[in-house]
Amino acid sequence: MPVSSNEKMNSYLKEIADICKINKNLTTHTARHSYATSVCLANGVGLENVAKMLGHSDIRMTQHYARVLDSSILRDMKAVEETLKNIG
Repeated sequence: MPVSSNEKMNSYLKEIADICKINKNLTTHTARHSYATSVCLANGVGLENVAKMLGHSDIRMTQHYARVLDSSILRDMKAVEETLKNIG
């Protein structure tokens, strides 16, 4: 679906939310945040790669979109634990 502006995309997202009875204000900002957090970080994509996919030149900007998930912390710590087991 070609989109000429964020304003037009936000209008489409509002219409989709209304049709689907979603009681949340969907915007391009919400979509970017959801993509970064729920799709990328939750599936192990590194923050540096998420920054690149979002078109950010500075990773600090990406951190506004991407919250650290408890599940990713748990996954990373399990990897550390496995590494330490293999050393000893």
